Amino acid sequence: MARPVWTGSISFGLVNLPVKLFSAVEDHSIRFHNFERGSGERIRHRRVAEESGHEVDHDQIVKGYEVRPGEHVIVEQDELEAVEPGRSRSVEIEDFVDLASVDPVHFDRTYYLAPADEGAARPYKLLQTVLDDAGKVGIARFAMRGKQHLAAVRPLDGVLAIETMHFADEVRDPHSLEGIELVDEVEVADRELGAARQLVDSLSTDWNAAEYQDTYRQRVLELIERKAEGESIVVDEPEESGGQVLDLMAALEASVSEAKNRRAESGSGLDDMTRDELYEEAQRLDIDGRSSMSKPELLRALKRAS
Repeated sequence: MARPVWTGSISFGLVNLPVKLFSAVEDHSIRFHNFERGSGERIRHRRVAEESGHEVDHDQIVKGYEVRPGEHVIVEQDELEAVEPGRSRSVEIEDFVDLASVDPVHFDRTYYLAPADEGAARPYKLLQTVLDDAGKVGIARFAMRGKQHLAAVRPLDGVLAIETMHFADEVRDPHSLEGIELVDEVEVADRELGAARQLVDSLSTDWNAAEYQDTYRQRVLELIERKAEGESIVVDEPEESGGQVLDLMAALEASVSEAKNRRAESGSGLDDMTRDELYEEAQRLDIDGRSSMSKPELLRALKRAS
C-alpha cells in the first residue's frame, strides 16, 4: 500500500482541510549497475577529494556555489536551513484560475491528495466538487523537502490532485530558440492545411492511457531474460532514416490514405469515420442529398445503404 510522502493541510479562505499527499506515479525504469568490461568487476562510485585523492566521509562534505570560474562560496547546512521556506505544513490557496488557462509546460509532478481523517472528508468533497464544476484550479505555495513549490490543486477523476509547478522564470521562452524565426517566414497553403486537417481527423480517437505501453522497457526485459538464459544476441545494423520530405503535399496525401487503410483493416467501421470520410463514402455510393447531410445523417444513410 502506498505511503504518504507529506502530511499537512489545505486552506482556502477560513476553511482548513487536513490532507495526506501520495505520489501519483510509479517509476518503472530499469536500473543497471556498472561493471568493468572483461573482468566483470562491479564499479563503485566514491567521493574523492580532487587534489589529495583521498575518500571523504559524507558528514565532511559541504556545499559550494561557483560565483566565478574556479571560485566558490562555501555554504553550511545550518545556513541553508536558516533561509529555507519554513517548515509550515500548510498549502494555502492564494487564487483560483481556469484550468484551461494554465499551459501544461508549467506542470512538473503530480501527487494525489486524500483526507487525513474522517472530519476532513466533507471539506475535501466540497473543494473537489466546486473545482470540478467550475473548471478551476487553486494556485498555492507550500514547502516540501526543503524546497518551496508553486502548485495547482485540481480535481482529477473524482479526487483531488496537486501538481507541483515550474515558476515563470524556470520556463524558457520558445521564441528565443535558434531557428524558430524561420517559422514566421512560412505561409501554409490552403490545400496543405486541408490535407493536414484530414490526416488529424483520420488519426483522432478517444484518449485511453492503457493503450500506450512502454514497449522499449518490455524489449529490454526480454533482452535481459534471453541473455540470462545464455542466448547470444546478434545486433542488427540500424535502418537508414527516411531523409528529408521533398513533397509535403504528396506526403500528406499518402499519410491520409495509409491512416484510412489502417482504420479499415482494424475494423473500426463507419462509426469511427470523420464527417469528410463519411461524405466520401456516400459519394462513392451516390447517396442523394449527401451534400447537405450532417455527420449523424450521413452515418444513418450509409448504414441503410450497406
